[in-house]
Amino acid sequence: MNPELDHLHPYPFEKLNAIKAEVSAPGDLAHIALSIGEPKHTAPHFVAEALISHLHGLSSYPLTKGSLELRRCIGHWLSNRFQLPADSIDAEQHVIPVNGTREALFAFAQAVIDRTAQPLVLMPNPFYQIYEGAAILAGAVPLYMNTTNETGLAPDFDVITETQWQRCQLLYICSPGNPTGKVLGRDTLKMLIEKSLQHDFIIASDECYSEIYFDEATPPVGLLQVAAEMGHSDYKNCVVFHSLSKRSNLPGLRSGFVAGDADVLKKFLLYRTYHGCAMPPAVQAASISAWNDEAHVKKNRDLYREKFDAVLAILAPVMEVEKPDAGFYLWAKTPIDDALFAQRLFGDKNVTVLPGQYLSREDNGVNPGQGRVRMALVATLEECVEAATRIKEFVQTL
Repeated sequence: MNPELDHLHPYPFEKLNAIKAEVSAPGDLAHIALSIGEPKHTAPHFVAEALISHLHGLSSYPLTKGSLELRRCIGHWLSNRFQLPADSIDAEQHVIPVNGTREALFAFAQAVIDRTAQPLVLMPNPFYQIYEGAAILAGAVPLYMNTTNETGLAPDFDVITETQWQRCQLLYICSPGNPTGKVLGRDTLKMLIEKSLQHDFIIASDECYSEIYFDEATPPVGLLQVAAEMGHSDYKNCVVFHSLSKRSNLPGLRSGFVAGDADVLKKFLLYRTYHGCAMPPAVQAASISAWNDEAHVKKNRDLYREKFDAVLAILAPVMEVEKPDAGFYLWAKTPIDDALFAQRLFGDKNVTVLPGQYLSREDNGVNPGQGRVRMALVATLEECVEAATRIKEFVQTL
């Protein structure tokens, strides 16, 4: 067996289920889950129709790199959304469809890490645990950058030494962030691109929450967007990951893409031809219909705006909680230990939230997730309001 498997940490939801099993939720209250970032809004009907109408494609093996039509569609969306220079995204070189960003974020590290060179993989802390597992199984050492109030909920890039930057082979960033909702600004992304060119490491930018934001006039900036603004329209060392799961309420479709540096993606495509992860033809057709439509995405944002306004009006008087830059998470401070808060909230009110310490690692004596919980406002407006009301009642008993 791969010995690195023994170094993997339990997934956050395993820990959550363990503490929930120690208490009993009240039977007279319906369960409301705010713990998992799984969108519950209705999936676009026209996407389902496209999926069904293309099931005849099951008689053919799909290409690992996907159809040219899908890659062109993605390239067009990417260029329009992030105002990239005309023709800077070549569907043949700069885009690879993937079966959701989770598998791609993991597989990417396996393809790009040279395990013989004492590699470091840098990542925010707290983080999406796939980054850490990918680094460990690629033979690298994870290096955590704490996100705290003092850093404005952005990773603390200032703590990285020149030696560590030099050993870095891969930097994972997430903007808007999970769980903080923090959007990294242009100056930060510019600095990271300059560091990557100086020390020759790859930036993997997880941008799967980029289409959930509050101000239609100021969508979150993207890594490729900043690279192009700097004059680096070859996108050297820059790779972005996007998904239909959050944008289009299609987590079950398992559809996304990777885009950026053509040289890096050429090697990643080689890896994927052996990995065996081609997207089914019907899923490709459904994905084209989703990427080609923005009306349903705007309606999706409208629903999240309504939920944030309603929930914050209830919780803000009793908890330290603020509206994030973007995304659909609230990163709330707890008046007691976060794991105990989550356990007692479930036992008293049948509402599930995720302890922040389960999303983080202790670094320099600090677990930056401790004392916070992540609440995913993915349920209906009515359920989110009901959950917030129960949480308020629970907090007032503490």
